Amino acid sequence: MISTDIIIIGAGPGGYEMAAEAAHHGKKVVIVERDLLGGTCLNRGCIPTKALCRNAEVINTVREAAQFGVTTGEVTVDYGVAFARKEEVVKQLRDGVAMLMGGDGITVVNGEAKFVDAKTIEVAGEQYTAPAIVIATGSIPRGLPIEGADLAMTSDDILAMQELPKSLCIVGGGVIGMEFAGVFSSFGVEVTVVEFMKEILPPFDKDIAKRLKTVMSKRGVNILTQAAVNGIHKADDGLEITFDHKGKAKSIVAEKVLMSVGRQAELPEGLEAAGVETSRRGIEVDNNMMTNVEGIYAIGDVNGRCMLAHAASAQGSVALAHILGEKSNVKLDIVPSAVFTTPELAMVGLTEQQCEDQGIEVVTAKSFFRSNGKAVAMGETDGMVKLIVSSEDLTIVGCHICGPHAADLIQEAVTAMNAGMPVTKMASAIHGHPTLSEVVMAAAKQF
Repeated sequence: MISTDIIIIGAGPGGYEMAAEAAHHGKKVVIVERDLLGGTCLNRGCIPTKALCRNAEVINTVREAAQFGVTTGEVTVDYGVAFARKEEVVKQLRDGVAMLMGGDGITVVNGEAKFVDAKTIEVAGEQYTAPAIVIATGSIPRGLPIEGADLAMTSDDILAMQELPKSLCIVGGGVIGMEFAGVFSSFGVEVTVVEFMKEILPPFDKDIAKRLKTVMSKRGVNILTQAAVNGIHKADDGLEITFDHKGKAKSIVAEKVLMSVGRQAELPEGLEAAGVETSRRGIEVDNNMMTNVEGIYAIGDVNGRCMLAHAASAQGSVALAHILGEKSNVKLDIVPSAVFTTPELAMVGLTEQQCEDQGIEVVTAKSFFRSNGKAVAMGETDGMVKLIVSSEDLTIVGCHICGPHAADLIQEAVTAMNAGMPVTKMASAIHGHPTLSEVVMAAAKQF
């Protein structure tokens, strides 16, 4: 039996960042990982997809280079180069995590963790015990309960694919689906997206989602909304996807199918022995990320609260503060999210529809990239900023952006929301010119 201060199961962003922070506070940490350091985000999620998204962005810029007086002719793309670059990016960052986990106070254990009881886990025949155990096992791709679901690829599979298909059908128009749609259409793959909801990207404000849909449709992505997939079948020239589209039975054939309908919590073995309660969403936790069992915590995707890497890291900070007997200042209800398409999308807070549904009185303002000097100079004028502000005190309730560098620009609204400042105070701050941040300011100045 090996004793330590904290055991962390899972070395994704939530796990490894918490381990480093705990070691910084003088705690001895055992972190268990059955696969690769960095978790899904680094190895099969955020980072490799962003590497491919960058390739797509460059390809799109080259194809649209005529506006800069550059004649390119036919654009030739080599997916093999893009794949190799993706692998290099992942390896470089994974090596960095390995160095971080090699610091004083941290012991990395490779293997599958299984709970023996509420204070003990077992890995490869060795038992470890600690007063605090943190579950950070992440999530796995979710599938639809339909005939032929096993014929479809997951996001893991498509990132491992080294040759491009001629055609691709993506089931699900959420963040993952739309990013892959943008990537593979830029490489010349014929892409169709089939989405069950009325609009793509259901969590986003409809004005923003519609704008992206328009841009991607112009780039050749076929997007079908209000379409319920009911089966995938083998066909002579690929796979046939059958679905109901606005009350009519339809089908399409594609060489490959990507199932992109969300993710589900990956639970460690032995939770019953530890007495930990779960639900359909994942492991149940309180606002300190502690489960119903004293000393056992769950952070990140495994608790199902917010399946984003930076949310896992933030939850790890909250859990560690509780373990240390300190108070955390992290506000877990203010979490930005982004879609790395071209143009990018980003959001934080509520949509206008959610405010209406919850009876929150708000006023809104929009500003457009086509009126921004930097965006015009860049030749990237597609997009807008939408601010949703409380009618009562003019604090920001939500911010939604479609446009270049949206994932970076959203942070201005996040900081203002975190500080609880009125939008007028954000608007009074001097913004550099010409910068894209002036689009956010232009919306803020309307209040």
